[in-house]
Amino acid sequence: MDITLVIPLLNEEESLPELAAWIDKVMAENRFTYEIIFVDDGSKDNTYQKVFDEFKDHPYLKIYSKPNGGKASALNFGIEQSTADIVVCIDADTKLMPNAISLLVKHFDNPNVGAVAGNVKVGNEVNMLTRWQSIEYITSQNFDRKSFAYINAITVVPGAIGAFRKNAIEEAGGFTTDTLAEDCDLTIRILRQGYIIENENEAIALTEAPESLKMFLKQRFRWSFGVMQTAWKHKDALFNKKYGNLGMLALPNILIFQFIIPAFAPLADFFMVIGLLTGNAEKILIYYGLFILIDLAIGLLAFSFEKEKPYKLILLIPQRLIYRWLMLYILFKSYRKALKGELQGWGILKRTGTVKDVAAA
Repeated sequence: MDITLVIPLLNEEESLPELAAWIDKVMAENRFTYEIIFVDDGSKDNTYQKVFDEFKDHPYLKIYSKPNGGKASALNFGIEQSTADIVVCIDADTKLMPNAISLLVKHFDNPNVGAVAGNVKVGNEVNMLTRWQSIEYITSQNFDRKSFAYINAITVVPGAIGAFRKNAIEEAGGFTTDTLAEDCDLTIRILRQGYIIENENEAIALTEAPESLKMFLKQRFRWSFGVMQTAWKHKDALFNKKYGNLGMLALPNILIFQFIIPAFAPLADFFMVIGLLTGNAEKILIYYGLFILIDLAIGLLAFSFEKEKPYKLILLIPQRLIYRWLMLYILFKSYRKALKGELQGWGILKRTGTVKDVAAA
C-alpha cells in the first residue's frame, strides 16, 4: 500500500532537530512504500532552510515552500503533490510511536473507510498547565472519540495524527479555508459522503501542548471559534435523519457540550459560594461532592482505557475548577467574534521542542 506523509510547517524550526531520526524510525518500522512531503506555509523564521538542509538528501522526501495561506491550504498543496492512495497528515511538533502509521493504515482494508483517527496525548508535561491539558486529552477528547467511533459519528480526525483515503478527501472537497477547524470540517464532510471514520486508539501521537497561559488561550480560542464556524456551516445536518448519527447525535453533542453547557458550568462554583455564605453549606456541598465524584469516576474509566496511571487524576479537581472559567472566557470571546462576523487566521504558537522522545511499542 502506498502512503504519503504530509507535514505542514509554519515557523516550526524549534520542532525540527529530532524529526530526521523520528522519520528513520517510522520508515524502518513500517513496510510500505513511503513518500514524505513537507510544505512550508510562508514561515518567517528559518524553517524552510533548516528542513532543506536536514532532508535534501533523504530518499522519497519532497520539500515545498508556498506563500502563507493557512494550514488547510498547506495540507491541500501537499495532498495535491501526493501519488499515494493513503495520506497521513501530522503536525511538525508531533512525535508518533513507530508503529502508529501501520496501525492506522490497516483500517483501509475496508473500502468503506474514508479516514482513521489516531490517539493524541500531551508529550510535554513540563508544568501544571500542560499536565491539566494531558488530563483533558485523556478524559475528554480521546474518550469522546473512542465512544463516537462505535456509531460512526467521529467529528474530528485530529490534525496531529490522522489518515485519509485520498479519494475520500477529493470527494469531500479537500481541506477548506472557511473555518479554523479544518480537521473537524473535513471529517464531517467525509461522513456526509457516506464513508466510515474509524478510531485507532493504539496509534499514539505525542503533541506539544501550549506551555504558557497566553498560548493556551490563543490555541483554544482558535479551536472554539473554528468548531463554531464548522457547526454553523453544517447546520443543515443538525437533527437531520438523512445523516444518521452525525445529525442526530454528534452535531447535537457539539451544540450542547461545547457551546451551551460551558456557558453555564461556572454557575456551579458560584452557587456553591452563595450556599456557603447563606448557611446552606451542607446541602450545597452534598450536591457539589456528587458532581465531583461522578467526574472522577468518568475520569478513572477514561484513564483505564488509556492505560494511564490514575494518580494523575489528583489534579482533576483544580483542573476542572480553573478550566471552567477559562473556557467561559474563550467561549464568550468566540461568540463575540461570531456576532461581529470577523475572521481569524491560522495564527502562530510559540514552539519549544520539548515533546519527549518516543520508544518503540
